[in-house]
Amino acid sequence: MTRFTPAELEAARDRLVPDVVAAGLRVLFCGINPGLMTAATGHHFARPGNRFWPALHLSGFTPRLLKPSEQEELPSYGLGITNVVARATARADELSAEEYREGGRLLVEKVGRLRPAWLAVVGVTAYRAAFDDRKARVGPQERTIGDTRVWVLPNPSGLNAHWTVQTMAEEFARLRITADPSS
Repeated sequence: MTRFTPAELEAARDRLVPDVVAAGLRVLFCGINPGLMTAATGHHFARPGNRFWPALHLSGFTPRLLKPSEQEELPSYGLGITNVVARATARADELSAEEYREGGRLLVEKVGRLRPAWLAVVGVTAYRAAFDDRKARVGPQERTIGDTRVWVLPNPSGLNAHWTVQTMAEEFARLRITADPSS
């Protein structure tokens, strides 16, 4: 993996990272916003220690552990990635309440265009802020966006220490089994 200097990471602040999407996905995963490592590499969930890719694999969504640089393979598995807020920051707490609300509005539009079967927001705090749902918990939600069902997954950041890779993978697997009962 490429090593970046602090100055190179800081230069990635506010960059946009392209979505990995296609119409009609089984699951569209939605992060909070790109971190600086993601923005510097152009690959989602790129920071070492982020547990998204291991949880995705251990849950059975992918047949092998993908590297962030292999994100373009996701649509072949019926999966995609986007973010609630598009701009890169060092920490999610740098985002304003208005950015979350606007991100939620734009996400609804995106989901309406792409029509995935499921939208999986990784991070209950982001989901609550984007959709003004203070009581949301990890798991399936009552909310739908058109025909798209919504599931909230734990935030895979290494900062979310009370979820292990294994417990995250179990929650991801609950979604996978629900999204594709034949698998």
